[in-house]
Amino acid sequence: MPQVLADDGVSLYWTADGPEDAPALLLCNSIGSSTVMWIPQLAALAGRFRVIRHDARGHGQSDAPDGDYRLDCLARDALAVLDAAAAATAHVCGMSLGGAVAQQLAISNPERIDRLVLANSAARIGSAESWSQRIAAVRAGGLASIADLAIGRFFSADFIQAHVEAVAPIRAALLATPDQGYIGACAALRDADLTQAVGAIAVPTLVIGGRLDVSTPPDQTEALADAIPGARHIVLDAAHLSNIEQPRAFTEAVATFLS
Repeated sequence: MPQVLADDGVSLYWTADGPEDAPALLLCNSIGSSTVMWIPQLAALAGRFRVIRHDARGHGQSDAPDGDYRLDCLARDALAVLDAAAAATAHVCGMSLGGAVAQQLAISNPERIDRLVLANSAARIGSAESWSQRIAAVRAGGLASIADLAIGRFFSADFIQAHVEAVAPIRAALLATPDQGYIGACAALRDADLTQAVGAIAVPTLVIGGRLDVSTPPDQTEALADAIPGARHIVLDAAHLSNIEQPRAFTEAVATFLS
């Protein structure tokens, strides 16, 4: 099981699929998820790229230290994964929290990024009050107490009812996330506001929104694209995890843009 130590000693899980000599593509997961969220894209993308997936700290098979996490720390974790994979540069695709991490990477380490995909993300995701309320709820009742709420924001109601097989592994990944890891990531989103910084992103960028997304609605993804010089913006008929609700359209959009 590939592991790399972050600069503060936290162990991070990562894995790679696809030809070693293909262009590298780093996938960064949403809050409350893991590398499993990218399975719908894996077969198609691994045929064209060296797909590097990692569990953000606090998630999946990575360590979950106590305390608040910071967005710049999560970005350094991603760089540690790229270093471990011997990827001097990479395309980066991040979903939700992963999109915020990808934004931070493009701001602080643009020399490491070829092209950028920001999916269902925003320069400011949610409000400090909403994340503080989420932290309080998880501290009081654990992740199980907010699982239905989270799944209801990840997916549209029709998709939850019609695609139990697609929702089940995401619910399982959410419930397997350590409470302290989820809380730490909530703190990172509570404190992160890249509104004034994203205008400095200079790498080619695609922003993907979801028409049914209530966490980062289309007006927010459009605003993110407008703030990044030359960025493209598309909206899929999906809620927050658009790569799962519209896997074919998402994969085609990403592969076309990166090619």
